Amino acid sequence: MAQPVSPSRIIKIVASFVAGIFLIIAVSSMSVTIEAGHGGVLFKLFGGGLDTEKTYGEGFHLISPWNKMYIYEIRQQEIAEEMNVLSSNGLEISVDFSAWYQPHYSDLGKLHSQIGTDFVRRVVIPALRSAARSVVGRYTPEQIYSTKRDAIQDEIFEETKKLLDEKFVQLNQVLIRSITLPATIKTAIESKLRQEQESLEYEFKLEKATKEAERQRIDAEGKATANQILNASLTDKILREKGIEATLKLAESPNSKVVIIGSSADGLPIILGDLK
Repeated sequence: MAQPVSPSRIIKIVASFVAGIFLIIAVSSMSVTIEAGHGGVLFKLFGGGLDTEKTYGEGFHLISPWNKMYIYEIRQQEIAEEMNVLSSNGLEISVDFSAWYQPHYSDLGKLHSQIGTDFVRRVVIPALRSAARSVVGRYTPEQIYSTKRDAIQDEIFEETKKLLDEKFVQLNQVLIRSITLPATIKTAIESKLRQEQESLEYEFKLEKATKEAERQRIDAEGKATANQILNASLTDKILREKGIEATLKLAESPNSKVVIIGSSADGLPIILGDLK
C-alpha cells in the first residue's frame, strides 16, 4: 500500500515548480535576441532613460528585467506612393513612384528618441510627398511626358534625401514607375511631338539636298577651272609637237601604216591605217 505524501514534500514540489516558472520568466525578461538585419536601442528605467549613443547588434543580449529593448529593421526597405500633383501650368498629374530607404544604424537611438518606431509615416512619406509636389510643379506636362522624367526622378531623390538625412534615415533611391496625364493632354502632346518629328525630318532632308547641290556646284566649278587652265596652256605649237610625238610612236609600232607628211590642215602627218 502506497504511503501518503507528506505535506512538507508537497510544499517543496510546489516551491520548486514556482521557482522554475519564476526563473523562466526572469531569464526571458532579462534576455533579448536581435535577428539578422536588425538593431536595438535600450531604454534604461533606472539608468538615465534611452541610450542614444549605442546601437545593439545582432545576437543574444542580457539586460535588466526592468529595462526594455526597442528593435528596428536596418535593412533596405521600400515604400510605394501614388499621388496627384500639379504641373507648372496647374494641370493635375498622377505620379506613381517608390523609394528605397533604411534607418542610419549608428543613429537608431536618436531616431527613436526624436521620432519613434513609426518614422515611416511620420517623416519618410511626408518628405517624399513634399519633394514630389515641389519638383513636378516646376515642369509642364509636355516636359514631364517627353524629356524630363529622369531629371524629375533625380530631383525628387535629392530633395527627399536632404530632408531625411536630418531625420536619421538614409535614402538610397527614388524610382518613378509611371506618370499619368489627362487623356486630352496626352493626345495633344503626342500630336505635337509627331508634328515636330516630321518637321525635323523634313529639315534634315532639305539640308541634305542643299549640301549635295553645293557639293555638285563646287565639283563643277573645279572641273571648269581645270579646263580653263588646260585650254589656256594649249597653243598651236604645243598641239603640233604633241601630234608629231604621237605620230612617231605610231610609226614605230609593228603594224604597217601609210604616213603622209604635211597633208593635214594643221600640217600634222596623217595616218592612213593598217596595211595588213
